[in-house]
Amino acid sequence: MGLAFVDTPASWSAQQLVADSDWLMVLDAAAQADLLAGLERAFDPERSLFDYERADFDFGRAHPVIARAFAQVQQGRGVALLRGLPRAGLSEQAFQVMTWGIGLHHGVARPQGKASQYISAVRDAGVAYRTGTGRGYSSNAELDFHTDSADVVVLSCYNKAQAGGVSVTTSSVYAYQRMCAERPDLVDFLMQPIHFSRQGEQAPDEAASYPHPIFDVCDGRLFSKWNRNRVTSAQQLPGVPQISAQHWQALEAFDQVVRRPDVAHQFWLEPGDLQIINSHVTVHSRTDFTDHAAPELKRLLFRLWLAPTDGARLPESWGVLYRAVGAATVRGGIVGQAYDAKREQFEARQAQALGMRLRD
Repeated sequence: MGLAFVDTPASWSAQQLVADSDWLMVLDAAAQADLLAGLERAFDPERSLFDYERADFDFGRAHPVIARAFAQVQQGRGVALLRGLPRAGLSEQAFQVMTWGIGLHHGVARPQGKASQYISAVRDAGVAYRTGTGRGYSSNAELDFHTDSADVVVLSCYNKAQAGGVSVTTSSVYAYQRMCAERPDLVDFLMQPIHFSRQGEQAPDEAASYPHPIFDVCDGRLFSKWNRNRVTSAQQLPGVPQISAQHWQALEAFDQVVRRPDVAHQFWLEPGDLQIINSHVTVHSRTDFTDHAAPELKRLLFRLWLAPTDGARLPESWGVLYRAVGAATVRGGIVGQAYDAKREQFEARQAQALGMRLRD
């Protein structure tokens, strides 16, 4: 495979991302005021997330700034950072609903785990990360570089840790380019499927693991997926094909490339920051952290997964995880074990509001 697939702004080094601020947007005072006013009009502590609709949230002058951030994620760098979300004086619930409202304008939220939850509180809940059922968002551990199971990942920061918890993002397209240049003998292994564990969260119609390549191509675009922890977990499951020594060598080489200081971009998520990531062209991580003692100060982010309105067609190999590969289609997520009629109705209503297809 050649390098034709990396002629894209989504291929960047850490130095390039530092030098170019096109991925960084800031809400000015007027946009912040409109965002807060829109939230105050819509917010009702008695309503569930599924009771809100896109039309409930008019964010005024904040809308075009937020839209530019999402466009940068889909058509540009593959990552964007929006600074200036109202934070002072907002409860955790209100901040969560603001995050949800932003998402309602830009895609269909996707379930994220065994409980089929559509937004996750990213906080240390004492979970052991490196186990067959561990999830990194519930621990304070350093995370492997990985991609989440949805097209777009949105993280809003409510509180930062006392120490640590640095966000790290790497262009998987650039990492592929480096692999082609440095280890062309191993690149083809990254196009071959290996098994990823579902970490015990599989839906009734899903197996405990699924085969998936690290890279694949569709319509001239390069797509990526990686999660070392889930690959390692899958190797312990009965019936999963064992990875050959040379294939492991390729995986190790790729994992080392994405960690390099000149490749991986590090930054702090501050309270009021909104990070948006395109899973198909980036991998991300987080350093371990030490939290505050006071509960109200503990590190807390809200994670939202979206199938975006302008999602490109996916490789066929993505179907086993995403359940659909068509453009502008509701796809991705971890269906989990609590998916019900209420969730199905929410997705149908939201897809209709955005003009998206509910399935392939």
